[in-house]
Amino acid sequence: MTSIPVPRPLFRDPVLDGAADPVVVRNRAENSWWMLYTNRRAWSPPAGDDDVAWVHGTDLGIASSTDGGATWTHRGVVAGLETEAGRNTFWAPEIYDDGATYHMYVSYITGVPTRWAGHPRTIRHYTSPDLVTWEFRSTLDLGSDRVIDACVLPLPGGGYRMWYKDEADHSSTHAADSDDLAIWRPTGQVVGHVPHEGPNVFELGGWYWMLVDEWAGQRVLRSRDLEHWEPRGRILDAPGSATDDGTIGLHADVVVVDDDAWVFYFTHPGRDPRRTAHDDAYEQRRSSIQVARAHVVDDELRCDRDEVLHAPFLPVAGA
Repeated sequence: MTSIPVPRPLFRDPVLDGAADPVVVRNRAENSWWMLYTNRRAWSPPAGDDDVAWVHGTDLGIASSTDGGATWTHRGVVAGLETEAGRNTFWAPEIYDDGATYHMYVSYITGVPTRWAGHPRTIRHYTSPDLVTWEFRSTLDLGSDRVIDACVLPLPGGGYRMWYKDEADHSSTHAADSDDLAIWRPTGQVVGHVPHEGPNVFELGGWYWMLVDEWAGQRVLRSRDLEHWEPRGRILDAPGSATDDGTIGLHADVVVVDDDAWVFYFTHPGRDPRRTAHDDAYEQRRSSIQVARAHVVDDELRCDRDEVLHAPFLPVAGA
């Protein structure tokens, strides 16, 4: 397959223009890569200065790539997730593929709130054989009704661990363990140095790494044992120079390929301080998905968001 430059931005939702919180997973049946994301309604007219209805009532968007990440095609939204009447809110999907079944852990809020505070948030478990047809399994009992942003990784000794944000505990990262991906046992706070969200854990270069979104770029933490986490600076905190990449990188997902970690994140391009100041609500709300390469150098995670990337950077069947 011919190598081509990766476009910047990588993807914008062509309908609502509010793609955020991406997760990227291999679609085994299609031999493609699928990106699922929070489908924010950037075009929604504001009801007031503090109205946040546009980030609620959200579906999960779908984009797919058959050329190793070079181009992404909008595929609509995930269907069949609703179990309550009316319009409800789905955020920040995490998908774990056990080889036979896809497990989705998605943040859920009843209805379409217009304010951030005061609304229970839970994590729901769904399963699918094909990333298309989803069956609701349960609402996880994680000891809090203010939990969002799941991330799942198999443990080296067997079983699985989930990391997630507990807003009720000063917006810190908590963990839970499971033997079967269905029943989860909360184990308490893991990272609580400052408020944050969106934990994402992966293994690379002899270390386990965690990225958390501190709304000032992605905080990097590392661990040898998945128990003790050491802060190691930030990535995606300084503005990039590419189109739509002049702001902090938000809520990241990581796909590890050999010695590289491909970091998928989103930006709010209209909030770039280098742009002419304006009060256009749409420009402030719209978001773009970007990708950057991270790798380990001298036991530190390094990422240059201005590096010119070429595709295919995700494995392509038969290539």
